[in-house]
Amino acid sequence: MNAILKANQLKKIYGAKGNLFTALEEIDLEVSKGEFVGIMGPSGAGKSTLLNILATIDQPTSGDLFIDGESILHMKEDEVSSFRRDKLGFIFQDYNLLDTLTVKENILLPLAMAKMNVKELEAKVHQVTGKFGIQSILEKYPYQISGGQKQRTAAARAIVANPSLVLADEPTGALDSKSATDLLESLKELSEQDEATILMVTHDAFAASYCQRVLFIKDGRLFTELAKGKGSRKEFFNKIMDVLSAIGGGIHDSI
Repeated sequence: MNAILKANQLKKIYGAKGNLFTALEEIDLEVSKGEFVGIMGPSGAGKSTLLNILATIDQPTSGDLFIDGESILHMKEDEVSSFRRDKLGFIFQDYNLLDTLTVKENILLPLAMAKMNVKELEAKVHQVTGKFGIQSILEKYPYQISGGQKQRTAAARAIVANPSLVLADEPTGALDSKSATDLLESLKELSEQDEATILMVTHDAFAASYCQRVLFIKDGRLFTELAKGKGSRKEFFNKIMDVLSAIGGGIHDSI
């Protein structure tokens, strides 16, 4: 399978000599096109550090990082900015929507620099909002819609430009159970039907059970990995809970 993300021996050390903290210790990671992969671990395990490096927001102390076949760590600053804009999509826990723009305008933001005609833009919006069931709220503003609708808007914005990799940071953290389920079902369908490649950091075993694979980090190291395989989501959820119990992380959500 085509590897969209490949990280080799990623290491991140903070601090100065005599007061060093190793946040990541030789992380190896590979995500293929169309995979929906979760990252879990206790608080302070290194999940956020890893996500920031993969998002090109931070740089590792050592190691290599390839996204869509390109070596990110050898790019100049302006090249990284362009790469982030063109190749990465982001879904945040707190939505990061602009209140002065409508839902439709927020979704179109990643395409603002693209030389597309109005018909192409309209077709893009229609396609992506259909996947998340938000066609009826396109002219509303973020303060007029629910949290679940805000997150589906943010997810639509993340995928509208067909990025190589979507990075989701606790996307269900602020949602009620129905809204979380709706979002997770949509992300799962994007992965399975459109070959969207999604990497999701979450503390929630219920959210992680929608993934095809879950990587567990403890003390800055890759602790273990679980693959869903052909079992049910409930079986996968139980396996995830077993690992979280062993490493001391996660919330005991019902399924």
